[in-house]
Amino acid sequence: MAYCSVDQAREAGCTGTDGEVAAWISAATERITAYTQQFFEPTVAVVVADVAPDGLALLPRRVRSVTSVTPVVSGDDAPSLPSSAYRVTSSEVLGGVDAVHLRWGGYDDLIVGAESYNGGWRGLFDRWGAEQARISGTFGYAEVPPLVTQACTLLAAHIQAKASPSDADSTAAPGLDVDDEGNNVRIEDSDEETTPVTPSASTGSTQVDALLVGYLNRGHSLIGGI
Repeated sequence: MAYCSVDQAREAGCTGTDGEVAAWISAATERITAYTQQFFEPTVAVVVADVAPDGLALLPRRVRSVTSVTPVVSGDDAPSLPSSAYRVTSSEVLGGVDAVHLRWGGYDDLIVGAESYNGGWRGLFDRWGAEQARISGTFGYAEVPPLVTQACTLLAAHIQAKASPSDADSTAAPGLDVDDEGNNVRIEDSDEETTPVTPSASTGSTQVDALLVGYLNRGHSLIGGI
């Protein structure tokens, strides 16, 4: 996952081989993810959300599709609910909100605990004392917003500039073994998916922070990962 291309990062001032620039982009992407706590590309993930008394479960990310909804109970042995037991709304639709709406008035006589005489889906949750639901699906934006791409190019160049050695004759080796505070680190250029990173108060650049302020997700926390 990367929020800008090598060519775009070069235009912003990044230098080096394609592999080196890609590593700076990877570092910038990770910082942006930590700062915004958003998925800017469609990403398969699992989230755990609180279920309100009316059956509303607000989701911490823009939802694209949901593959399963499961009550969170001790022992993790609850069955996944059929799609008829809930509906999904997305903020991608004008006026919509990212949420799963459990159909408290519905039931399924073929699922133990969710029969009509047991109170249906509401009775199932109450019987187990479940207050949360585990929701699997695809979250994130359909494509990286232009402002996020711009922020990534600027941040990649910023990180490289802060980490570049003062000796003009020295060159940064692939892997970039120093960060902007002089700490020894290892940034790998990898296409492998990673789990969501710990939230951060800043990307390390006030200019980039300002560009991304409209994308900050400071609501419900994501539990689980890719």
